Amino acid sequence: MEKIRKALNERAGLRWGVLVLVGFVLSVNYYFYDAFSTLKDMLMTEFNFSNTQYGLFISFYSIPNTFLLMAVIGGIILDKLGIRRTGFMFVGFMAFGALLTAYGASTAYSNGGLGYGFMNSFLPDYSPQLKMMLLGRFFFGLGAETSIVVVSKILVKWFKGKDLALAFGLKVGFGRLGTFAALQLSPVLANGGASLPKAIWLAAILVCTGFLAFLVYMLLDAKLDKQITPLSTAKSEKDRFKVSDVFDILKNRAYLYIALLCVTFYSAVFPFLAFAPDFFADKFGFTAIESGRITSLLPVGTLFFTPFFGWLIDRKGRSATAMIFGSAALLIVHLIFGLTNIMPYVPMIILGIAFSLVPAAMWPSMVKLVDESKIGTAYGLMYSIQNLGLWAFPLIAGFTLDRTNPGNPAVSDYTWTILLFAALGVIGLAFALLLKREDKIRNFGVELPLNKR
Repeated sequence: MEKIRKALNERAGLRWGVLVLVGFVLSVNYYFYDAFSTLKDMLMTEFNFSNTQYGLFISFYSIPNTFLLMAVIGGIILDKLGIRRTGFMFVGFMAFGALLTAYGASTAYSNGGLGYGFMNSFLPDYSPQLKMMLLGRFFFGLGAETSIVVVSKILVKWFKGKDLALAFGLKVGFGRLGTFAALQLSPVLANGGASLPKAIWLAAILVCTGFLAFLVYMLLDAKLDKQITPLSTAKSEKDRFKVSDVFDILKNRAYLYIALLCVTFYSAVFPFLAFAPDFFADKFGFTAIESGRITSLLPVGTLFFTPFFGWLIDRKGRSATAMIFGSAALLIVHLIFGLTNIMPYVPMIILGIAFSLVPAAMWPSMVKLVDESKIGTAYGLMYSIQNLGLWAFPLIAGFTLDRTNPGNPAVSDYTWTILLFAALGVIGLAFALLLKREDKIRNFGVELPLNKR
C-alpha cells in the first residue's frame, strides 16, 4: 500500500522554516519603518525639517491605507487572488518605496539628480528632499501594510490549530527584531549626520532582500497548494467575496472592539517610538546613540515576551484578559513618562510587556470571529483602521510639540505630547473591557485556548 505523504503544512520543520522566511520579510519592513526614529534631529538639520514636517513624513506611510483604504483593498485582493500574486505585488511596492525614499535622501539627488528640479518647483516651504522622501514613504506604506496582511494569512494557512498564537507571537517578535536593529544601527551608521544617506540606503537594501525572501516562499506556497487543492472542494458561492462581507464583519461588535483597541493601542506606541529617542535626549540628556539603545529596550522585550504569551494563549486562552492588562500597562507607562522624572529603563521594559500581551492576544483572536475564507479582508480592514491612527497621531504629536515649544528650541518639553499618548491608553483600555463583556455575552470563545484539543 502506498504511503500517503504529509502536506507541507503538516510537517513541523517546514512550518517553522516558513515562519522564519516570512518573519524576515516582516523584520526588514519594520527596520525601514523605524530606521528614521533615531535620525529625527539629523533630518531636521540636514534637510531643514520642522517637528511637524517630521511628523508628516512618519504619517505619510499611512495615507494609502487610511484614505485609499489600500490595506482593506489589499485584504480583499488577497482573498480573491491568493497569497502569491498579492504578496509579489505589495512586497514589490514596499521595496520600490524604500528605494525611492533612500534616493530622496541621497547626495546624488541633492546635487540635482533625476526629479530634483521638478520637486523644487512647487511648495517652496518643503525641501525637495522631503517631497521625494514623502513619495517614497507613500509607496512603502502602500506595500508594507498589505504585506503584513499577507504574512498573517500565511500563518493562518500553515499554523491554524497548530500553535497559531505562538506563531503570531513569533511573527511580532520578528517585527520587533527589525525595530531593535534599526534603533541600534541607524544612529551608528548615520554618524551624527555625516553618513545619513548610508544609514537610509542600508534600510532600503534590506527591504529589497526581503522581497527576494518572499520569492522563495512563493515556491513553497505553490507546492503546498498542489497538495491541498485536490483534498478540498472548490469555493462555494458563499465563500466568494462580496462587498456585503465588509459590512457583515463590521456588524460584529467584538471585531469592532478589537479593531478600535488596535488603532488606539498602536497609535500610543508607534508614533511614540518615532519621537522617543528625541524625547529621551531632551528630558534626560542622553545622546542619540544612548536614546536609541533605551528605545530599543521595547522591541527587545517584545522579542521574547510575545512568543511566550502566544504560547500561553494557545494553551490557556484568556485573550481578552491579556488585552486588558496590556492596555492598563500602556496607560501607566505613559503617565510615568509624562508626569514623573523616573528614568526610562524600567518603564520601557513594562511597555515592552504591554506591547507583547496585546498583539499576542489580538491578532490570532480573529480566527474566532471571522471565517477563514474572509480572514484576509478582516485583517486588511483592521490594518486600515489602525492606519488611521498611524497617520493622524504622528502629525498631532508633532503639531503639539511645536505649539507647546514655540521658537523651535534645542530642548523640547514633551509633557503634553506624552499625555496625548496616555489619553489613547485610557480609550484602548475601555475597548478591551468592552471586548471581554461582548465575548461573555455572545460566547465567541475569545477567552478559550486556540490549540485544538
